[in-house]
Amino acid sequence: MNVLFEAQDLRKRYGDATVVDGVSFAIAPGECLGVIGPNGAGKTTTIRMCLGLTAPDAGSVRFYPGGGAAPLSMPLDALAIKAQLGVVAQFDSLDPDFSCAENLRVFGRYFGLKGAAMDARIGPLLEFAALTSKAGARPGELSGGMRRRLSLARALVNDPRLLLLDEPTTGLDPQARHLMWERLQRLLQQGKSILLTTHFMDEAERLCSRLLVLDHGRKIAEGRPRELIAEHLESDVVEAYGNGALTLAHDAQLRPLARRIEVSGETVFFYTQDARPLLQALTGHGHLRTLHRPANLEDLFLKLTGRQIREDA
Repeated sequence: MNVLFEAQDLRKRYGDATVVDGVSFAIAPGECLGVIGPNGAGKTTTIRMCLGLTAPDAGSVRFYPGGGAAPLSMPLDALAIKAQLGVVAQFDSLDPDFSCAENLRVFGRYFGLKGAAMDARIGPLLEFAALTSKAGARPGELSGGMRRRLSLARALVNDPRLLLLDEPTTGLDPQARHLMWERLQRLLQQGKSILLTTHFMDEAERLCSRLLVLDHGRKIAEGRPRELIAEHLESDVVEAYGNGALTLAHDAQLRPLARRIEVSGETVFFYTQDARPLLQALTGHGHLRTLHRPANLEDLFLKLTGRQIREDA
């Protein structure tokens, strides 16, 4: 694989807690690598080490400029690497006193962009973010989706080769999320690379060419979404819910028809390679509601990391 960005054996401890434990990955030009995992899995700490904001206890971060140039290393070449990166953090850091256009202009100064060169970038960036009509508005006058798109536009001021996006659509309504996805897909089509952390499995499956699954600071799986699903899961899922559904998990006639049965809340999940016998048997439980669907990325996430809710870490 032609590598643009690489992290090798990253490790980070805080006191007695190991937050990141030997995480390695590489990103190719034009690729979106998704990082998924429960709260406290080490996703944000990994991103911070990639950005040089947190010093790793061990491991290395390298950027490969290409064209025969030597690789750049973090933190030795931090400024040169950051000049090639764009960042959208979990929480907006827009300046509330500046308009949309002014936020872009001021941020461009960090990269030596000013005058006519910066003026020429503002219009296309606002158009890309669908904010042309809001050029003079301040962030406080924008919706949540608009602010996230402005943050994305700001991250593109320096025309970066790699974007690091930490849960970029958290808190957005479905329409705003879909518009954000369309913009990110457009960037991938332009050849930019993306490192994306997300809690939305549909977002990961839609955008990411490869996935890294973290849990307790360790990499527990890596690969293409559909390949990971095929490797770790049965092909079909049947959900049963309604009054009395939980008794199905112990039904002697149904259990042999599924390879695996899980219970979450008031729903029973049957995982099987052939759902037809199971669906036929469930017709005798007509008072229950059932849903037959293919296994998806959320099923993979829950199998690998568990269904138990974890507090933020």
